[in-house]
Amino acid sequence: MNFASNAAFDLAEQRIEEEREAAIAKSRAALKASGTADCVDCGSTISIARRRVYPSATRCLECQEFVEKEARCR
Repeated sequence: MNFASNAAFDLAEQRIEEEREAAIAKSRAALKASGTADCVDCGSTISIARRRVYPSATRCLECQEFVEKEARCR
């Protein structure tokens, strides 16, 4: 292979790596934005209504209210 072929190959590899990194970043952002379907405390399903209002919710409404109430009492 000559220098021009190596440069073209390197450029192609760089573009593939950039596309891969962009896809990973997009997937991570989508996961972060979607939150989780189950409450991290009690394991019950987080309501669709709550997830629409607060997409990154990790607790069901009842557990979130309990955590906030506990925080106010401290």
